[in-house]
Amino acid sequence: MGSGTIPTVCAKLKRISHPSPNFGPRRGGARISLIVLHYTAMPSATEAVERLCDAQHEVSAHYLIAESGTIYDMVDDAHRAWHAGAGSWRGCDDVNSQSIGIELANDGASPFAAPLMTALESLLAQLMQKYEISPVGVIGHSDMAPDRKSDPGRRFDWRRLALQRLAVWPVANDPIAIDDAVFQQNLQRFGYPDASLSVLLDAFRQRFRPAANGALDGQDMAMSADLAHRFGVDPAPGTA
Repeated sequence: MGSGTIPTVCAKLKRISHPSPNFGPRRGGARISLIVLHYTAMPSATEAVERLCDAQHEVSAHYLIAESGTIYDMVDDAHRAWHAGAGSWRGCDDVNSQSIGIELANDGASPFAAPLMTALESLLAQLMQKYEISPVGVIGHSDMAPDRKSDPGRRFDWRRLALQRLAVWPVANDPIAIDDAVFQQNLQRFGYPDASLSVLLDAFRQRFRPAANGALDGQDMAMSADLAHRFGVDPAPGTA
């Protein structure tokens, strides 16, 4: 699950063109280096597509994947879709200009449909290969905006993606001493924006320990240290 490994392109996908008027140019000639995953939090994919293509709502994504696995193409990759909003990742404050946004048809509380996950894996593999995006560049909306977003949520299977080199996952280590400041530093080195301990802990657990609760513990510390060491902005030589 090294951060520089590009996964193999998978199966052909069922696609529907449904263009959205909600887009603009990528600012400053920004290169695509991130993929941001969202859930729609709406009753159906059809309603989500209509909203993302409604000029009055001023929101969009490059792709939406329905529960059936059908992919709606809404904004060309060359353009800046309006999906990420305020937030940052690895010091980038304009995530929209550096990312591709993928909406997943899910209410935020239910398991993600199997056909949807299969289609997502294939789409991710294609995009990561095309734009040379490493697994560490696949993030959730809650990663770059932890103080205001929770998608794709605790029901999303990040480890499944990581096992296919479509995301990253920390190695399970023995618990280590609890240190609030070090935990925050670890997550910021991994890519999270500056935020309070409670906000960062919740965002971290949404992705990496969805069943955990309570105060910061030694397992959180160990996992955050591994993320910082192997996938941090300046990872140790030979470990990426």
